Amino acid sequence: MTAEPRRLRNYINGEFRDAADGRTTEVVDPATGVGYATAPLSGAADVDAAMAAAAAAFPEWRATTPAARQLALLRIADAFERHADELLAVECENTGKPLELTRQEELPMMLEQIRFFAGAARMLEGKSAGEYMAGMTSFVRREPVGVCAQVVPWNYPVMMAVWKFAPALAAGNTVVLKPSDTTPASAVFVAGLLGEILPAGVFNVVCGDRDTGRLMVEHPTPAMASITGSVRAGTEVAASAARDLKRVHLELGGKAPCVVFEDADLDAAVAGIRDAGFFNAGQDCTAATRVLVHESVHEEFTAALAKAAAEVKTGDPADPECFYGPLNNAAHLAKVSGYIDRLPPHAKVVTGGHRVGERGWFYAPTVVTGCRQEDEIIQEEVFGPVVTVQKFADEAQAVALANDVEYGLASSVWTRDHARAMRMSRDLEFGCVWINTHIPLVGEMPHGGFKKSGYGKDLSSYGLEDYTRVKHVMTAL
Repeated sequence: MTAEPRRLRNYINGEFRDAADGRTTEVVDPATGVGYATAPLSGAADVDAAMAAAAAAFPEWRATTPAARQLALLRIADAFERHADELLAVECENTGKPLELTRQEELPMMLEQIRFFAGAARMLEGKSAGEYMAGMTSFVRREPVGVCAQVVPWNYPVMMAVWKFAPALAAGNTVVLKPSDTTPASAVFVAGLLGEILPAGVFNVVCGDRDTGRLMVEHPTPAMASITGSVRAGTEVAASAARDLKRVHLELGGKAPCVVFEDADLDAAVAGIRDAGFFNAGQDCTAATRVLVHESVHEEFTAALAKAAAEVKTGDPADPECFYGPLNNAAHLAKVSGYIDRLPPHAKVVTGGHRVGERGWFYAPTVVTGCRQEDEIIQEEVFGPVVTVQKFADEAQAVALANDVEYGLASSVWTRDHARAMRMSRDLEFGCVWINTHIPLVGEMPHGGFKKSGYGKDLSSYGLEDYTRVKHVMTAL
């Protein structure tokens, strides 16, 4: 007997609801390719209801003290920790992530990030009050912007939700959040946790597809739209938001270069790039996807990386030896496979390059060499477990090759030369430059890119400030 699929529902104004017109989509486990739940396919009536709830809740929530918002966020973090087993089970079924690795790598970061913004809620900064004109005192107020429409991607459904709702709530805003249509389950679960802590309407979840997201961004109520997604999606959001001058916060992907110089610790570089390239099946905007190696150590490095990659295991997420699970969906598996299938004759797959198994959407850890700078696989974000290796002759060429893409999110430099590391950190056109490491993030430091990687910052006090507006107040003495 086949079990009835679980029914997920929207969370609007403190209660779970089906879509107003009853439409649903199937939610599929990417590790098996089998549907396990249905989720609302929300339309205009559902978006209207969520926006109305968020707008009605905003005056009371913005009036709460920073201390009260801090306490609410701390309670949210405690709820995540208390319900960690349930949250992880939902997230891993949602995504196919290995359970124990997600427990070790993602859960602590989420807790730390929520607790960071709890503290940051009480530390907003501005110019000191003073007499900048004779007979007048001026000061600055930082205020919440209002209702925030937030769209979350499928690669880190809960963590990206945290990156969005935590600073927004900390600043005094209310939220309407839409998870990806392929990974809605954990956002719905999180809504239940937040609903026990926050007033009705402060946090709302609307499930649906791209059209649902468009309805949210086009809606007249939100003062701000925030999205983590593709360049295409970001461009559409920016164009739509421009019609009524909404504020926009965009994190749109990357093509991170890892520049390995001849004096680098090659063993450390291979291990670090392997982990950063294949973690989460390479479905990470900051993944170490594009390695540039000095020509004198290119062959040695490539052989070592290929050997290390071949030892990385993918498969059943319940297997504790698996480093990563499946790609998110069948269409994405086809997209990743397509980049390898279309490789030009001068490029060579040195390991991987194929699907793993026939059940679920698994792809082997893949290393490609011999590519040229203009090749599709160098210029476009693959968003899968695929790492390319190119060679360079000197520092100037390394910088030129690293910067010669449309993205500008993250990068890394591997060298023992401190002066060179400092020059590279200056010259690389990416929002983050790691030195002798790749992929760690901390709540206190900003994350966000340049060029087609978008604008605005997640994490840090800069991320909190993005969810505020600045008001000058002047009074006559």
